[in-house]
Amino acid sequence: MKTVIIGGVAAGMSAAARLRRLDEYAEIVVLERGNYVSYANCGLPYHIGGEINEREDLLIATPEHLRDTLGIDVRTGHEVVSIDRAARKVEVLVREPSNGEEEEVYAESYDNLVLALGGEPVLPPLPGVDHPRIFTLRTIPDMDCIKAQVDAGARHAVVIGASYIGIEMVEALHRRGISVDLVELQDQVMPLFDREMAAGLHYHLEHHGIGLHLGTSAQSFSDIRGRVQVSLANGTRLLADLVVMAVGVRPAAALAREAGLELGTRGGLKVDANMRTSDSHIYAAGDMVEVIDTVTGEPANIALAGPANRQGRIVAENIAGRDSRYGTTQGTAIVGTFDMVSAITGASEKALQRSGRRYRKVYLHPSSHADYYPGATEMHMKLLFAPDDGTLLGAQIVGFDGVDKRIDVLATAIRAGMTVYDLERLELAYAPPYGSAKDPINMAGFVASNLLRGDVDFWYAEDYPGATADALIVDVRDEQEYDEWHIDGALHFPLVGLRSRLPELHKVARGRRVLLYCTVGFRSYLAYRVLVQNSFRGVATLAGGGLTFAGYHPSRLATGRPPEPFASHAEDAPEYYELVGNA
Repeated sequence: MKTVIIGGVAAGMSAAARLRRLDEYAEIVVLERGNYVSYANCGLPYHIGGEINEREDLLIATPEHLRDTLGIDVRTGHEVVSIDRAARKVEVLVREPSNGEEEEVYAESYDNLVLALGGEPVLPPLPGVDHPRIFTLRTIPDMDCIKAQVDAGARHAVVIGASYIGIEMVEALHRRGISVDLVELQDQVMPLFDREMAAGLHYHLEHHGIGLHLGTSAQSFSDIRGRVQVSLANGTRLLADLVVMAVGVRPAAALAREAGLELGTRGGLKVDANMRTSDSHIYAAGDMVEVIDTVTGEPANIALAGPANRQGRIVAENIAGRDSRYGTTQGTAIVGTFDMVSAITGASEKALQRSGRRYRKVYLHPSSHADYYPGATEMHMKLLFAPDDGTLLGAQIVGFDGVDKRIDVLATAIRAGMTVYDLERLELAYAPPYGSAKDPINMAGFVASNLLRGDVDFWYAEDYPGATADALIVDVRDEQEYDEWHIDGALHFPLVGLRSRLPELHKVARGRRVLLYCTVGFRSYLAYRVLVQNSFRGVATLAGGGLTFAGYHPSRLATGRPPEPFASHAEDAPEYYELVGNA
């Protein structure tokens, strides 16, 4: 049985290696149009930035190594240009044939064909986009070209696109001493995240001197004495030594389309649970295939290395005669930027709204570990869940320490179909350097469960000012905090002494809704419990407190200095929760 695999990186080499382990006698041919196979393309920005010093560390295996250890016939510089499904043959263009000729074309037969061509960077058809100093980053040669410009003394760069690759390239270039401007069409960085969760990263990038140009796009490029002038839609012009285009990746589906294979609604190649295409002899895996979103159940194109490797493995198992099935993709991802870590799993609020899915949400700002142990840092967490049974739908976390640990727990919980009530009961590792007795995961479960049980009601930052116009907004922090900043129009009734002022608050409220807030939401929750047990009606507390509010509404909607993201808020810290009981 002969299997031909087109594409020699994540999905393709996973399929090849797994198939060899299952079938010692299978004939396996890997055709890769580039000169490298089995390399760590997720590590490319880190070599440019200098964190990974040796280029060879990115090369996981060579064709010779794969041939010697696994008996796989790996051919680099071999591009498949067409598929003859009826004859079960592919036409192969050899770009650097051994006989010294310029090009060579031959046909390769197959019993099973595996398509693993990955994705291709989106390059908008803008005037001047073919300038020699405009790059995309997807392959080893791409990395080499960018690094050559950096090593040659580039001083200013423009990165277009503020998602994962764009953000990683911003830091890589900055580490090399290059001044960087970041351009993003959306009005936020990290567009896959909800806007308020990206606010801290926005401030963090500015703090490190990155020029942000949000809510605008590149319109054209022109040459200025060998440099690139980038003209933006808002009239800004940026002059750069190099430009990195990171506006997205699309499935590399042209070859499949020309072969008449069925594509999905999002442009990726359509496959069944066994990763088989509309042709029973052709499988596909990786960034080029369309998957089903775990939470929304809708078709999606999700380009991630983990799913690509698992899909390649599943392809091999099916070719070897096993019934192995791929389920869904939930999009768990993480990115670090100047020590700040942003992570997401499951659906964002934006995605739930697009799909029409009902949901509830909570925010919290716990510390990464016990506050009394040195080095604790703040995390911003957002949890999305079903309003009826509390089934987890999505989570986002931004912070500096412990983000990866918590997002992996939540990713596992979503995959297992767990609820917010399950999070309350999870028994997680605790010692002061690593967590708290009530871990942030437990705290998220407490807050969300309180909401569903009716122990608390929230109002949200996006409600302001329209839906809060007729309500009484009450700040329960201390006097100094109130004087530093407060929401416009808020009255001051500190938590300390609140019980003695209840008659006064009753008189002021006059039957109106009372909307409480503090810095992170805990003191206002305590105030909420006081009020609802003293005959107040229509009481709610601000979800996530002033820190989340500032993510929606910058200082223009607050009086005084707004709260700083990721500052220390000791009175609202998790150890304070320990003293007064569960949230």
